[in-house]
Amino acid sequence: PLKDIAQVFEIINLCVEKLHEQQAFTEPICELIQLCGLPFHKKRLSDEVSYSQTVSKSIAQLGYLMRVPSSQVRIQICKCIISFYNVELPKKLLAGYQPTSANYKIQMAELGGLAETLVLSLALVENQLPEKLWVLKALQYLSSSGENCRLMLKAQAASRLCVHLNDADPSGQLVFRSSEILWNLLENTSKEEVVNQLSNLECVHALKEVFVHLLMHGFRNYDRQLRNDLLVIATLIAENPAAPMIESGFTKQLIVLATFTEVKIPSPLVKGLKLTYSYEDFELKKLLFNVIGVLSKDPCAIQLLSENDVMPALLFYVKPNQKPGFHDWSAAQYEELQLHAIAVLASVAPLLLDKYLSCQANTLLLVFLEWCVGQDPFFGQGNSFHGTGGRGSKLAQMRYSLRVLRSVVSLGDDAVNLNLCDQGAISQLLDILKYAASKSKEKEDAILLEIQADILFILSNLCENDLHRKELFCYEGVDMLIPFMKMDLNKLFSGLGHSRLLFTALDCLWSCVIGCYIAEDSFLEKQGIFHLLDLLALKQKNLNNIILGILVEFCDNPKTTSHINTWRGEKDQTAANLLIQLWREEELDLGVRRDQYGRIVDMKRPIVSSLQKQQEVIPMPASCPSFAIVEVSENIRAKLYSLLGKLGFENLPGLSAKDFVTLAIIRRYLDFKTGEVWSEVRAELKEEFRPVSSDEEALKVISEVSEDVGGMVAALQTEMLESQQHQDLREEEKAYTKIHNAHKQREVVNKSWENFLTRTSNYEALKKAKRLQEKSVEASRSKSKSQNAAVHSTDIKGLGTTVGSGRLVTVESTPHELVGGPLADTDLALRKLSVHGGALKKIKRV
Repeated sequence: PLKDIAQVFEIINLCVEKLHEQQAFTEPICELIQLCGLPFHKKRLSDEVSYSQTVSKSIAQLGYLMRVPSSQVRIQICKCIISFYNVELPKKLLAGYQPTSANYKIQMAELGGLAETLVLSLALVENQLPEKLWVLKALQYLSSSGENCRLMLKAQAASRLCVHLNDADPSGQLVFRSSEILWNLLENTSKEEVVNQLSNLECVHALKEVFVHLLMHGFRNYDRQLRNDLLVIATLIAENPAAPMIESGFTKQLIVLATFTEVKIPSPLVKGLKLTYSYEDFELKKLLFNVIGVLSKDPCAIQLLSENDVMPALLFYVKPNQKPGFHDWSAAQYEELQLHAIAVLASVAPLLLDKYLSCQANTLLLVFLEWCVGQDPFFGQGNSFHGTGGRGSKLAQMRYSLRVLRSVVSLGDDAVNLNLCDQGAISQLLDILKYAASKSKEKEDAILLEIQADILFILSNLCENDLHRKELFCYEGVDMLIPFMKMDLNKLFSGLGHSRLLFTALDCLWSCVIGCYIAEDSFLEKQGIFHLLDLLALKQKNLNNIILGILVEFCDNPKTTSHINTWRGEKDQTAANLLIQLWREEELDLGVRRDQYGRIVDMKRPIVSSLQKQQEVIPMPASCPSFAIVEVSENIRAKLYSLLGKLGFENLPGLSAKDFVTLAIIRRYLDFKTGEVWSEVRAELKEEFRPVSSDEEALKVISEVSEDVGGMVAALQTEMLESQQHQDLREEEKAYTKIHNAHKQREVVNKSWENFLTRTSNYEALKKAKRLQEKSVEASRSKSKSQNAAVHSTDIKGLGTTVGSGRLVTVESTPHELVGGPLADTDLALRKLSVHGGALKKIKRV
């Protein structure tokens, strides 16, 4: 029962005290400890919580009892702990009691810190192998929980276990159980802390000796598995730069083992060693390749990698798969090893450039890439991590070969790049790019996008600063770049890699086209500038900087400005308007102060951002750029100023008054930036010392000049706004005048119509109009009469019209809304018509 546990352990402690006097107490102690391994009982459900402190302290005493100098007692303690994890319900229960939950003892052991005490007890059993194995077995069970692993790590369990890995043990349990505990520690606690405990010379040496022993003398499948587990632990230790892997000689042994099957190495370690083609040896080969990749990150290991022919060993796999089973590996296994070797080569090649060139690696890779795009029948298995997406094709091989070229070319070594170009790499890479682009049209895949991005990156590095290579690129390359400029914006956020592909395409455009007039003209002819401006109009912040840089560089070509001015975006937007909009948005993000009309507010510091205002003045050396200079490269304002300067600030099409107000600021950007720098100089001088009067006066004049420029621009902006306001008023007056004239004309027409109706319906009005007409006619005649002149009457006799007579008579008919239109009654032959009220009306047939 839980309530009796404290008394039981009191009895055990009393027996331990008597044990020094009389050995007969050994048997009762073991029986009592064995009793503690049986299930505890509770009377109430709350007993587990109520007695938790008592039970946890009692179980923790099991660890302290390991100090008893009795092998029988120590082994019984370990058996008792193991029984916590192999609970068997009792066949007969105490009356009125129930067994505790299955995990209750395990929880109490964690609460009492039993695991930490048991690790410390390893020092007591170093020379007693049976007792040590039982302790390790108990720790193996305890390490299944994260809390116990943390307690064990606190007691330096990793270091204590690894140091004794090489101790004599005919059974082999010592290495097995220790490695199992180390694995649990790595999985359940901080991997870095475990590795730090193992990163000492004693641990690394012991691990090396055990690994080599298992490699040379292990013949069972179990031995091979244990060997591979230890190699994984060694790989994790090698990732720690502070680990003495080289000092212990372990690094050299691992390098020799990784390469001895591909190159002949005169080393006693591999003399007579032969790997089988079992799964465990296949895993060993992959792990050794992985170790090479890890060791390549350590600068101290580079010399060993060079001396032990790592480069030829890895290049051994850069060849087409000749037959299904190569060197007794299956086709799938060889493909996995091949891809793994090429992946490691991408890490090692940049470190061993001399070896890379001496082994003619560029030639091997280009030939291998030619095989990748060839028509030779090959069906990739695609089973491994490196073979992802390559099933049934050679895409995985192409992907990792291009990674090797990318890693080497990115160094900018002239010898490597020249060697590549002399072998026709540019045209071959363009052919591969065309092949990958055609495949991508069929089905877009992350691997195909990565291949295209890598090719563009390699081409950028090869062609940069070399006019001849740019000319070689332009014949086919410009046509390949244009489709990337037309990429759908929605694809950029798909997660497949379109964003990276677009950036590499823009970088390739900058490096391979700009600076070569033939390539630039070809790009312009294919409306490339229009596509760049279309991308810029999307206003993606991560694209704006690079696109503006390209456009600024392109403007050195005199044909470019006409293309930029010709471009029109949505709603007939011009390029100048787009650039000014980007300036306003950039200033809004930077927190630059402007009024509601976009005018300058701060005359002293017109273009200073909110972050610059918060920045305190810190005196810095002359070699360090100030905040005002650094700020130039952190936003796009400098590029916008340069581009608008290339276009010319005058006669820019499609600008509004608001645009002109912003343009006035842009035009003076360089003056304002110069004023900012002088302001920082003045502030730094005041922080360090007081300038002499002449210098103070000069600084004051410079500050006033900068402020005057700001005031002048602000006045110009105000003048522009007032001019625009007057122009708007004039336009408004013109519009109102036009409306007024239209209304007046309508009134005249209506009045004329009313007079006409009056004359036709009122005879007196008609006579009055006639008299006025005659009077007007008489008034218009000449007063002087010639003697023989004929006088003609203005009246026409018998005329029945009600309008003034003339050569032409205009008859205004009755409005069509009264009669239904001029062609409403045309069927005169079939219908009988009658006149009613002066209008024609249809009469139904009788």
